[in-house]
Amino acid sequence: MADIQRSFPKAKALNAERIRFEIAGGNYRMICAVDFEREILFVKFIGTHAEYDRIDALTVANY
Repeated sequence: MADIQRSFPKAKALNAERIRFEIAGGNYRMICAVDFEREILFVKFIGTHAEYDRIDALTVANY
């Protein structure tokens, strides 16, 4: 997780497996689940700040 945060300083670790990115100049948020063993990110949510405020970032699975 530390490597991801070094590459993307505005990224925020939500727990050991989920990370939130600010995208499109900070107008949107993207939540990804991380499989470190396979080195894969799974996009779970993309939306505005208002949409982000209405979801549970630790359990959302829109995609």
